[in-house]
Amino acid sequence: MAHGTSRAQSLRHVVVLGHPSPDSFNHAIAERYCETVRACGQEVVLRDLYALDFDPRLRAEHRPGSVSNHLSSDVSRELGLLREADVVVFVYPLWFGMPPAIIKGYVDRVLGAALTPDAIVHNVPDAVLNGRTFATFSTSATTRAWLEEQGQWQSLHQAFDRYLLSIFAMADGGHTHFEAVVENLNPQYAREMLETVEHNARKLCSTLAAARHAIGAQRAIGTFAIAE
Repeated sequence: MAHGTSRAQSLRHVVVLGHPSPDSFNHAIAERYCETVRACGQEVVLRDLYALDFDPRLRAEHRPGSVSNHLSSDVSRELGLLREADVVVFVYPLWFGMPPAIIKGYVDRVLGAALTPDAIVHNVPDAVLNGRTFATFSTSATTRAWLEEQGQWQSLHQAFDRYLLSIFAMADGGHTHFEAVVENLNPQYAREMLETVEHNARKLCSTLAAARHAIGAQRAIGTFAIAE
């Protein structure tokens, strides 16, 4: 969480939502997460990619390391938000065992905007995301057990969660998955899942606040020692 700055502003979360339906359960997850963060006295920005009409296509001229590489206005705007973030949260459904194309496009175009293959190979920290906390809330119509039987859950964990945490040098904020999320959800089941979202959001907020306090205390001790 340490960004190499002494910003005194509130801890900030950026929530990236990738579901096309405004009345989806994924939207309810994102809204509950945002409400909880605000209730904890921290800041949150919701990026609803479909509502923003985000283009997931990485064009040749925008590839990191290309001679003509330049940032488009939409990517520059997202990077500006991420630079001020302490936490990046993805919320998405699993389609055919994988995140939607719009989420993968956000990774390609935004998270990976300045990360070249050479930087990945040589473990060069990403200037924007290094030290941020990364968390995920995902849903599937099938059960997690079925996903595991098909090998999809392990593939997702290895190729998406662990890989992104590694190459961008982010801290693991956890991956919460909700199974059997279909139309006409049982109201009680929906409430229980949203309570889990709230619980995990509060836990993450508390962890971040404690870490921020510890850093401040260490700096205060160091300043006092120098003064002596």
